[in-house]
Amino acid sequence: MQKLSSILLVDDDSTTNFLNELLLKRLDVADKLLTAQNGREALATLGEICPQAVADCPSLILLDVNMPVMNGIEFLEAYAQLPVEQQEMVVIVMLTTSMHARDLKRVQELPIAGLVNKPLTKEKVDSILQMHFHRHLE
Repeated sequence: MQKLSSILLVDDDSTTNFLNELLLKRLDVADKLLTAQNGREALATLGEICPQAVADCPSLILLDVNMPVMNGIEFLEAYAQLPVEQQEMVVIVMLTTSMHARDLKRVQELPIAGLVNKPLTKEKVDSILQMHFHRHLE
């Protein structure tokens, strides 16, 4: 399988980030894995790694919904203000343990490719790769 250039994991739970990073490394799906503890940190990371060169942007962002400082919905609202070229290159999938109906409605209005329940598994990663990148784990 052709690897993704990079994946950005955004979650305030360092254990979740660690386990997701371990899974993604074991599956060998990306050349680079980046992590952020909240939406503000994720925006700063994006500003550092792909301010001009869209090719350097992560191919996939796995975004938690509930985080302190800047939650997933606030991140998406700020992300929607970035240049369209930058947004078009990135697939954002939200990871959640549960969502209130009002949050679910709001998320559906934002620029995400999908919503996946935690924990992340090999099958869920394969599904994301097939659906959004036309790739398949071997």
